[in-house]
Amino acid sequence: MTTTFAAQPTRRGRVGRFTLHFFEMCAPMCVGFAIGDLVYFWAADKFGYSKPFSELPELWVVVVTLTMTAPMVAWMAYRGMPRRSIAEMTAVMPVLGGALLVFGWLSVLPMGDLALWEHGLMMPAMLVPMLFRLDLYTTGHSHHRSGAPARHRMGGAHGH
Repeated sequence: MTTTFAAQPTRRGRVGRFTLHFFEMCAPMCVGFAIGDLVYFWAADKFGYSKPFSELPELWVVVVTLTMTAPMVAWMAYRGMPRRSIAEMTAVMPVLGGALLVFGWLSVLPMGDLALWEHGLMMPAMLVPMLFRLDLYTTGHSHHRSGAPARHRMGGAHGH
C-alpha cells in the first residue's frame, strides 16, 4: 500500500491565490462599470441630463451596482465557482449600494458623491465574503469550464 501526501500550499502561495482571485473578479467589474458609465452618460445626455451623478443619484447607484455585479457573476460562473460563493459575492453589491443610498438620504454623504463612493468601495467590499471563505479563495481547487456547475464538497472527493 502506498500513501500519498498532498503538498500543503505555502502562506505565500495562498496569498498569491487569494490575490489572483480578487483581481480576476475586479477585472470584469472594471470593464462592466467602464462600459456601463459610457452607456449611462450617453443615455442621460439623450434625456437631457448633463450631470447624471448629481441629477439622478439613485438611478446611478442602481446602474453601477448592476454593471459591476453582472460581469463579476458571469466570470465566477464561467470559472466554476460554487453557487453559494457567487450568491454571497453578489449580495455584497446591492447591500453596499443600499447603504450608500441611506447615507445619501440621511445627508451623511452628498447625493452627488454616491457614484464616486460606490466605484471606490465595490471592490474592497468584495473582500468581506472572500475573507469568510479563505479556504475557497486561497487553495488550488479546480475550476470546471463545461456547462455543468462545479461540485465543491467539503472533505469529500471530487468526481471527474
